[in-house]
Amino acid sequence: MNDNKSAVGPTLSSGASFVFVASGMAIGLGNIWRFPFLAGEHGGGAFVLVYLAAVFLFGLPIIAAEIMIGRRGRGSPGHAVRALSEEARASRFWRVIGWLCVLIPFVGIAYYSVVAGWVVDYAARFIAAGGLDGATPDIHQSRFDSLLASPLRVVLGHTVFMFLVVLIVARGVTEGLERFSRLLMPLLFALMIALAIYASVTGDFAAALRFLFAPDFSKLTAEAVAAACGQAFFSLGVGLGALMAFGAYLPDRVSIAGAGAAVAAADTSFALIAGLAIFPIMFALGIDPAAGPGLVFVSMPAAFANMPAGYVIGSAFFILVFIAALTTGVGTIEPVVAWLERKGVKRVPATIMAGAGAWFVGLGAAFSFNILSDVRLLAFIPGFAEKSIFDILDFAIASLLLPLNGLLIALFAGWALSATFAREELGAGGALLKTWRYAIRFVAPVGIVAALWLAPMLRQ
Repeated sequence: MNDNKSAVGPTLSSGASFVFVASGMAIGLGNIWRFPFLAGEHGGGAFVLVYLAAVFLFGLPIIAAEIMIGRRGRGSPGHAVRALSEEARASRFWRVIGWLCVLIPFVGIAYYSVVAGWVVDYAARFIAAGGLDGATPDIHQSRFDSLLASPLRVVLGHTVFMFLVVLIVARGVTEGLERFSRLLMPLLFALMIALAIYASVTGDFAAALRFLFAPDFSKLTAEAVAAACGQAFFSLGVGLGALMAFGAYLPDRVSIAGAGAAVAAADTSFALIAGLAIFPIMFALGIDPAAGPGLVFVSMPAAFANMPAGYVIGSAFFILVFIAALTTGVGTIEPVVAWLERKGVKRVPATIMAGAGAWFVGLGAAFSFNILSDVRLLAFIPGFAEKSIFDILDFAIASLLLPLNGLLIALFAGWALSATFAREELGAGGALLKTWRYAIRFVAPVGIVAALWLAPMLRQ
């Protein structure tokens, strides 16, 4: 029997609330600029097909595993992993997962807040200045460079964003996370769908459809496959610890498999709708969609300056990007707050401590583009000679710790925990349970290693 079920703690009101909260964490800036960037680089429709397969084959099994561990343990990720390890009489080694589920979101929100701060600054200036007049990408590139070069503007945006995250999370699970997500997630989807409709009327929608859904397998290289698998992994937030933290708030009556599938479907559908909203505009104006962050701060503003009702649509676009950043920030910091609460710190001071600490760490990332732009802390390591503090933080989280923790979670759920755990928590048996066990034991680990270890080798 599992004694953790009796643990007292906050609980979300329904499975729908869990989906809103968890998908809010997963849907972020990467869905808006990283997905189009990778699709543009790797053959469009062929990339999308591999991406969808990766979501189903190894993303969804690990999502279910994280939620299962969180709900079974009924506590912070660290507590949940420790409780299940003891229940399964597994090695103490697995407790490292819990520590990573604190470290990764703490460092992640620190530098993510800096990027989100750019959105705060740019959105405010775009709306206040009537669209930032200037039709050419060069002018908007100059404005973006000016933002990065200003320590005051970057830190101010970073501070405003972190303050909003703390303000929401401090209100608690039901009054903060749940209410915020149930309000803003429908608005986020509504804005993206409206932008896609606008793009279908004013842009080259037929070209976008061909690009996204007519696969060109001649461009499907090994690197493209690895990139698609990596995007599926990162977009879903696997390995971050947030899904495990949210799993602790999931009511017992809610199906883990159903909730996990809904989160994966929401994240994937948003990425595809984003593609249908962005690609028609890019193709109509001859702008390269493979522009990364520059897509938001350079390409799209330049596009709006040449389109009907560009100021209105551009303002809606920046509000959309801001909401996506905020929902991710709120979800990302929750594992850190849950860990502090487990240590006996009350919710409000725990949130302030987590936010203040992450804000301070984020200063290094904020100054990487201006007063510390010449600092190279790891220049003595081959391959790191040109990496700034921001680059180091991004590499440590996205390319090292996230995939490592995702791999550990898959191995822990698949090999350290017995099938009985999965049967009791997933409510599955027979073929479904066997399929999940096979995927979490073999398919997911192989997919993670292939995507995140082989990809750098393929680029050499």
